[in-house]
Amino acid sequence: MDLLLASTPAPDASTGGGFDLIGIILWPLKWAVEAVLVAWHWFFTAIGLPPADGITWVLSIVGLVIVVRSALIPLFVRQIKSQRKMMEIAPELRKVQEKYKGKRDQLSREAMSRETMALYKKHGTTPVSSCLPLLVQMPIFFALFSVLNDVTRHYNAGIGGVGLLNAELTAEFYNAKLFGVASLHETLIDAVNTGNTAAIAILATLVVLMIASQFFTQLQIISKNLSPEAKTGQAYQMQKIMLWVLPFAFVFSGVFFPLGVVIYWFVSNLWTMGQQFLVIREMPTPGSEAAKEREERLARKGKALDASGKVVPMEKYLAEQQRLYEEAEKARAAAPKRQQPVNKQRAKKQAQKQNPKPNGAGQPGAGDGAAS
Repeated sequence: MDLLLASTPAPDASTGGGFDLIGIILWPLKWAVEAVLVAWHWFFTAIGLPPADGITWVLSIVGLVIVVRSALIPLFVRQIKSQRKMMEIAPELRKVQEKYKGKRDQLSREAMSRETMALYKKHGTTPVSSCLPLLVQMPIFFALFSVLNDVTRHYNAGIGGVGLLNAELTAEFYNAKLFGVASLHETLIDAVNTGNTAAIAILATLVVLMIASQFFTQLQIISKNLSPEAKTGQAYQMQKIMLWVLPFAFVFSGVFFPLGVVIYWFVSNLWTMGQQFLVIREMPTPGSEAAKEREERLARKGKALDASGKVVPMEKYLAEQQRLYEEAEKARAAAPKRQQPVNKQRAKKQAQKQNPKPNGAGQPGAGDGAAS
C-alpha cells in the first residue's frame, strides 16, 4: 500500500503549478487507465513476453480495450435499443412537427415541446440516450490519450504517470517499438518528419483499417437494421450523413494521434463491429431486412418467433397464430355492427316495418260503424 501511495502523485503534480481543471477531472480516469494497462503488461510479462518489447505493450492496449468495452456492454445494448426506438418513432415525430409547422408563437412551441416529450416518454427513449455509451467512453479515451501523449514528456523529465505507470515502465513504453520500427508514442507527423518509412506505412495502414471498420459498422445499421418506416425519417438522413463524415474525422485523428492511441481506437472499432454484427443478427429491428433474414434462418431450423419475441418450435408458433386468429374472429363477431346513415323518410319506413300498427288503429269511429 505504501508503494502504491508513493507512486501516486497529487492531481496537479504534473501541471507545473496553477489550477488545472481538466487535469483534476481526468486524474482518476488516468489512474484507472494506467492501472489496467500495467496489470495487462504484468500478465504478458509473467507468461514470458519481453517487458520492453512493442508487442507486449500493444497486447496490453488490446487488454485495455477488452476491459473498457466489456464494462460498456450494458450501455451499448441500451444505445442500440434507444437508436432503434428513435428510428421507429421518426414518422410520429414528423407528424408533430408538421402539425405545428409555421406556428412560431409561444403557446404553439410549448405545445409541440410537450407532445414531443410525451412521445419520447411513451416509447422510453431520448435523443441523448442513443449517444450515452459514446459520451461515457469519451472521457476514458481522453484519459488514455493523455496517458500515452504524456509518455514523451514524462520520459524526458525522468518521471512516471499519475499512478502505477512509474518512471521505469514509462521508459519501457517510450523505448518499445512495434515490429522494432515504430514507437508507440510516435505520430504520423513525427514519422514523416523523421523519414521513418516503416512507421509511416504502419500508421497509414492502421488509419485506413480504422476508417474501413467504422464505415462498415455504420453501413450495417443503415442498410440492414432499419425498417422501411424508419428510412423515411430525419434520423435516417443524419445516419447517412454521418456515414460519410466520420471517415474525415478519423483521417484527422490518424495524423495527429500517437500510434498507441491509433491502435486502441482501431481495436475498439473492431470490437464495435463484431458487437454490432451480433446485435443485428440476434436482435434485429422488427420489419428490417435483418429481421427478415433472421426469420428465414429460424424457419429453416423449424422455429419461429412468438408474439412475445421468443424463439419457439414452428408447431407452437402455428398453434399460437391459429389461436390469435380465432380470438380476433370472435371479437369481430361480438362487436356491434356499424349502422349506415339513412335519411328521415327511409328511417320512418324502417320504424314502421319494425313496429307495425294494428288494423284500424288510428281510425276513430271505425269500430262503432262496424257494430251498427
